Amino acid sequence: MTALPSPGRRLRDAWQRQPIAVPGVFNALVAKMAERLGHDAIYLSGGALSAAFGVPDVGLLTLTEFVNEARSIARATKLPLLCDADTGFGEALNVERTVQLFEEAGVAGIHLEDQVLPKRCGHLSGKGLVSAEAMTAKIRAAVAARRNSDFVIIARTDARGVHGFDDAVRRANAYLQAGADAIFPEALESPDEFAAFAKAVPAPLLANNTEFGRSPNLTVEAFGALGYCMVLFPLTAFRSALKSARDTLVDIKKLGHQRERLPHMLTRAELYDLLGYSDYEARDRAYFG
Repeated sequence: MTALPSPGRRLRDAWQRQPIAVPGVFNALVAKMAERLGHDAIYLSGGALSAAFGVPDVGLLTLTEFVNEARSIARATKLPLLCDADTGFGEALNVERTVQLFEEAGVAGIHLEDQVLPKRCGHLSGKGLVSAEAMTAKIRAAVAARRNSDFVIIARTDARGVHGFDDAVRRANAYLQAGADAIFPEALESPDEFAAFAKAVPAPLLANNTEFGRSPNLTVEAFGALGYCMVLFPLTAFRSALKSARDTLVDIKKLGHQRERLPHMLTRAELYDLLGYSDYEARDRAYFG
């Protein structure tokens, strides 16, 4: 069998072919579903992972908790997995270890953000930023720590909502000079801002197409036309699943049954097919002769 290119190489190849959607997956099974549906890449959101632990996205989870989930997802699929690495879980020396553990877990790349702790959702107020110099040190550490040069280091800047658009551009270009492979400008507020940023920052760019935030919800094609090669949908499937779960729990409480929810469920056969259940049974029988 021909060995697959590295996860980072597969992610780079995907975004170089055409602008790609990068949907957030919140467990290994959803990752398998995304692969089966033909997606090019997937994403592990810190916001979704924190919410799954029942806590807000303010930097409470540890590096180990992130990496353990990333490893489970990367093992379940051949799709390249991009991971949220928050602020790097410390300063520059901590970022070295962050990169090493994510890379060992089979991840394609990470993004690091320039917020101070406690961090905030990128579309909320109250954020604070580290200095551009401190962030460039983290980027240099991340680049130096990776074992495979194709492992993707994306620098996220939250400067638009703190110091304004011009500072976001200034920081992004500094992060590129420090060695970042791509730039993630968080919380731009209009198509015109997305276009202006792309003209001012000559790099592969990632757009965050999250719901209920400051940025417009455009199509992948529209973001591509504005100069973006990756479009995140970080919590889209997660929010949809949570609403369905809540509605199901309401029915069980009010009606005492789940019959109205059946058309909205995967059937047992669909779930087993996604899991590859029959393959496990066949191998088990083979081992016993």
